[in-house]
Amino acid sequence: MTTRQKKREELDERAKQGETVVPGGTGSKNLEAQEHLVEGRSRGGQTRKEQLGSEGYYEMGTKGGQTRKEQIRTAGYQEMGRKGGLSTMDKSGGEHVVEEGIDINESKFINEEEK
Repeated sequence: MTTRQKKREELDERAKQGETVVPGGTGSKNLEAQEHLVEGRSRGGQTRKEQLGSEGYYEMGTKGGQTRKEQIRTAGYQEMGRKGGLSTMDKSGGEHVVEEGIDINESKFINEEEK
């Protein structure tokens, strides 16, 4: 068995335990499914960008962020930014929060109309 095969088996085992082993592969329970999920998301985003053009795609992202900021108000948006700012290529912000014991108040993420 090659080193590459061993590494893939190890990643697959970790994925079966519920770990996200491919950035963006959240929610899938094996390595191959996580890889396919990332591919599909990437392709979907690329298709949408081609439909709207770069300027339209940028505008859509800006409006989406602004809408979310309005939904959860400034405090929630800032708290979400703190968590997102902790993310790295190998770990999500949520994983860093848990490992380092950082206090993030996720109750601030709730839409104002839901309160």
